[in-house]
Amino acid sequence: MSYSLPIETDRLTLRRYIETDYDDLLKLQANPDVARYLLHDVRTPEEVKEALAGRMADVPMDRDGQALTAAVILRDGGLHLGEVTLFMNSVEHRTGELGYVFHPESHGHGYAAEAAVELLRIGFEQLGMHRIIARLDARNTGSANLAKRLGLRPEAHFVQNEYLKGEWTDELVFALLEAEWGLRRSEAGS
Repeated sequence: MSYSLPIETDRLTLRRYIETDYDDLLKLQANPDVARYLLHDVRTPEEVKEALAGRMADVPMDRDGQALTAAVILRDGGLHLGEVTLFMNSVEHRTGELGYVFHPESHGHGYAAEAAVELLRIGFEQLGMHRIIARLDARNTGSANLAKRLGLRPEAHFVQNEYLKGEWTDELVFALLEAEWGLRRSEAGS
């Protein structure tokens, strides 16, 4: 199975990163408010260059550990809003993981949901995934609310399971099965 980018939604374009996205990616990854709930700290310009190179690569999504990251661009004006990522956790078990990171000024407009649903569609309908999860810092209520809006159900709350950035943090895990996705799509009439 395969997937294709770019994807156009009503308001957004999801596309591969290109070299000229460096400044936008730096603005995203060097922002302490963005990095607060992520596994990595604020990134240096050199780290962002490495991250950009990985995002520009053509990823077939046919091996464990691969990731498809799409830049999310506002169609009206071309503003970089953030990114959505689909990880291939296990080819054998047909499992993936959804991630999303957006500039704080783009929060509250539904952009993340509009973009993330497209990666769920790719995962289930084009890559044949059976299950997609989202893992997040329990303090990130905005991210948890987004997972719920996308139809992912809460499955686990791990208490103080990771020591990140000098403190113990809780992790929430949400999940959606292919059958649940299909039911959701049929109820929506699409």
